[in-house]
Amino acid sequence: MDKPTKCVPCSSSLPPLEKEKCEEYLADLPGWELLDDACAIARKYTFKNFVQAMEFAEKVGHLAEEMGHHPVLTVGWGFCQVRFKTSKINGLHANDFVMAGLVDKLPG
Repeated sequence: MDKPTKCVPCSSSLPPLEKEKCEEYLADLPGWELLDDACAIARKYTFKNFVQAMEFAEKVGHLAEEMGHHPVLTVGWGFCQVRFKTSKINGLHANDFVMAGLVDKLPG
């Protein structure tokens, strides 16, 4: 199966991915889960303390700016949850899965 490897511009006229396609993409992303009836994906990363969690969140933020695709980040003591959903289509786009894979490759 051809899987995207970088973010591409998304149009609001595109339909969100169907649940089956989301599950296919998710198979290559251990630790990520499908949420909200296949409208979002999220993963919780754990750290030894708050500073490490914030440092990771900052790395995710820089990546998001570079790629032009932004997650919702929730940071607390020892964790950073990263959640993707393409608001423009009110669901999931291939870009969400590309970003999840790139976030997994960040150090930290």
